[in-house]
Amino acid sequence: MRSDDAGPAGTVAPGIRVLIADDQPLVRRGLSLILSPDPSFKVVGEAENGEQAVTAARLLRPDVVVMDIRMPVLDGVGATQELARTLPSCRVLALSTFDMDEYVVAALRAGAHGFLPKDVSPEELGAAIRTVHAGEAVVAPRLLTRLISTYVRAPVGAAPPPVTDTGGLTPREVEVWRLMATGLDNTEIARALDISLSTVKNYITSIFGKLDVRDRAQAVIAAYESGLVTARTGGG
Repeated sequence: MRSDDAGPAGTVAPGIRVLIADDQPLVRRGLSLILSPDPSFKVVGEAENGEQAVTAARLLRPDVVVMDIRMPVLDGVGATQELARTLPSCRVLALSTFDMDEYVVAALRAGAHGFLPKDVSPEELGAAIRTVHAGEAVVAPRLLTRLISTYVRAPVGAAPPPVTDTGGLTPREVEVWRLMATGLDNTEIARALDISLSTVKNYITSIFGKLDVRDRAQAVIAAYESGLVTARTGGG
């Protein structure tokens, strides 16, 4: 574990505080070199496995952890779950070598705010960290839907739940949830239902609360697990 938070005593380092966790030294250094020149970021430390990432996060209190999924000792999924439990204000952006990886869904379920493949551009990485820091899911809706429809399944033999058995959602909220899970973004949902964008956002906030999910990624996972949508209806 290495800390780069070397600001003067009593001062607060500017920018989004980022911890980088990856078992490959070249990847850690490369990510750090990408982010460090941008004054909107402050790379506060690096970790080479999930256990070190959890320890470093508790010590350094980063805003965002850029977390590799596959690491020794404790993998990124386990580390994400532990951070979500003990440091909920610390947001996790998961990284994967492959954009279709069952571990990514596990990380989202564990509490990650999104994921990126490792071949993204520096601009995409920076934008994703800002998005995660703002509390939004960073996974593109259609990529999220394709990923989850591949790896998430409702229980064997489970029938799609009736509208009356969806956590207290109203029929319109169920429809918004269904459209969200089939890959539409907020603007597309508004167009499909002929309602305003602000109304869609209000519905989504209500859906998150009633389903007890944190963000869009977990809401989509819940839709597939409940049987509300399937790989076939989700377009995956």
